Amino acid sequence: MNSNIKNTVTTLSSIAVIMFCFGYVLVPIYDVFCDITGLNGKTGVISKNEANSLSFDINRSVTVEFDTNVNSKLPWKFHADTRKISVIPGKLVEVSFEVESLAANQTFGKAVPSVTPPKGSIYFNKTECFCFSEQELGPGERKTMSVRFVVDPALPLEVKSLVLSYTFFAMEKNVSTRNIDLKINSNKI
Repeated sequence: MNSNIKNTVTTLSSIAVIMFCFGYVLVPIYDVFCDITGLNGKTGVISKNEANSLSFDINRSVTVEFDTNVNSKLPWKFHADTRKISVIPGKLVEVSFEVESLAANQTFGKAVPSVTPPKGSIYFNKTECFCFSEQELGPGERKTMSVRFVVDPALPLEVKSLVLSYTFFAMEKNVSTRNIDLKINSNKI
């Protein structure tokens, strides 16, 4: 009977470890799956040199619309300077966005992009984007940010328009080490 209990405990422990490992690797696997299929509206990132080496399809244009949103927990205004443009696939394009803090203190935000339709998202590649890093705004501060992108000429012909959407979310920022040092030094005095 003891060997049966040991086998059961070993089996159940092994299953628990396997399930934990599977859950741990599921997020990176999902990200790779989304990158390959374009599911979830994820966009690609390429270098400026790669973008410049693409051939233009001057006989074709694609409409790109810009949608901007701010999560209710972040007191910012956010909009695209241009709501809609027509782009030539293969040509590098730059678009500006403006963000303004309505807060009385320093705030931090991160923009999460998505492209629709999902079928077109894997052909939308950015070389530079404010969404690559966290943004910081002081009280009432206003900032102009840009996105450089290229629509791959291999975009299926039936896709005639794309929507690039950004949603800014609030980010928590830890107290800087400078402030910690000041508190420690003031306690010594």
